[in-house]
Amino acid sequence: MQNIQNVQNAFAPASCPAASRKASRASRKASRLWGVFACAVLAAFLLGCEEIEEPKPWIRVERPQMLFTDTTLLDSYDKGVLNWRLKTAYLERWADKEIVTVRPVFVDIYDSIGERVAFLRADSGSLDMTFTYVYAYGHVYALTPKGASVRADSLLWNKKDNLVRTASYVRVVSEDGDVLQGVGFESDAQFDNWKILSNVTGIFQDAAKRMKDEDKRQAEAERLSNPSSSSSQASKPASSPSRKAPPRGLPPKPKAGKP
Repeated sequence: MQNIQNVQNAFAPASCPAASRKASRASRKASRLWGVFACAVLAAFLLGCEEIEEPKPWIRVERPQMLFTDTTLLDSYDKGVLNWRLKTAYLERWADKEIVTVRPVFVDIYDSIGERVAFLRADSGSLDMTFTYVYAYGHVYALTPKGASVRADSLLWNKKDNLVRTASYVRVVSEDGDVLQGVGFESDAQFDNWKILSNVTGIFQDAAKRMKDEDKRQAEAERLSNPSSSSSQASKPASSPSRKAPPRGLPPKPKAGKP
């Protein structure tokens, strides 16, 4: 830097103070530029000498052992006869668990001759790999073979006794339009015979007329089941008329064949 300033002073006229000041400002500006350049080089050097950070170890992400994100069918058989068929759009199973999770749940239920008689749907469900149970939950809806509909928060089918149960609130609309509701529900696997367990309330359509018709049917059934009681009165012989005594003072009428 000093050499540059000396060269500038040598070429500047000795008798011109303004030129000397101008040369001094240029010298200071050049000094600042050289300082900035030196700082940049030093910073680059220091950054280049930093210890290179080692890459982080690979993190293992847990994933399900079985995953299907397309339409999947699961069938359950009893002695070679199809009991029900489950259809879902998402299925997963983890390696350390025997539980299969599905959503949503669509189940077709079949009778002993393979005819579809009822169905069930729900938001989600779970089952084990051996199909010993199926648990459906979230807006559960089932339609029985006789036309009744069942709505509940959850339903559990157990293969051991082949029954469908829930301990939650349930609402049933019968095939006649009656609305029954209560707590707890139990049915066979085909939803053919069912009952509400407790706190049952309901709304019945044409209750008076139906009670009258039921009374008539019951009376007719009793008459048909006991035909002997109704026929005994009809077959009972009439009592024979009693003979009148002859009037007093007259001889008795002789019997025929005797003089």
